[in-house]
Amino acid sequence: MIQSLLKDNHLDFEEFIEWYPASTEYQYELHNGSIIQMPKSKGKHSQIAGFLITELTFEIRRLNLPYFAPKECLIKGDRFSGYEPDGIILDKKMLENEPLWENQSTLLSGNAVKLIIEVVSGNWSDDYALKLDAYESLGIREYWIIDYLGLGERKFIGYPKQPTLTIYTLEKGEYQGQQFRANEIIRSTIFSRLNLSAEQIFKGDL
Repeated sequence: MIQSLLKDNHLDFEEFIEWYPASTEYQYELHNGSIIQMPKSKGKHSQIAGFLITELTFEIRRLNLPYFAPKECLIKGDRFSGYEPDGIILDKKMLENEPLWENQSTLLSGNAVKLIIEVVSGNWSDDYALKLDAYESLGIREYWIIDYLGLGERKFIGYPKQPTLTIYTLEKGEYQGQQFRANEIIRSTIFSRLNLSAEQIFKGDL
């Protein structure tokens, strides 16, 4: 269950990270000044995120890229927003310009981010609208939405609704989306040699 906390308060990002509990069983995001409490991912949601990060990490090692996937990461969307992606790939070389990274695993810009992954759950509209706009504004090169249950509206995943993986790639400052379903091999500009089908990702298993 996702719920909004401190509804009467309008926090900015700096106030949010000061408030954020050091130890908690929940994840928290800041949406337009409101704190959103979300349970940590479980079951198939967790399996898909873990599987994909594992496969991307293998690819990073195979190609000897200066990237890594942190276990946890909070990224500032704008003055009143902050998000904890299900998966994120960072460029090690760019983290020296992030003053809060070492002590708080927090990014104040999108400069170090190569790719962000969100696995769709009950709050699908956040992934397709709110976060899409934020990640585009931050200049994040790729944004993957893993809608393994086909929950998004028809305007996002088409009709008939079905499990869909959408990869948004930044082109001239705007996201262009490409959809993948069933046994279609996904195509990434960051990991151009990755050989995974949408169905493998939906299953979280080869």
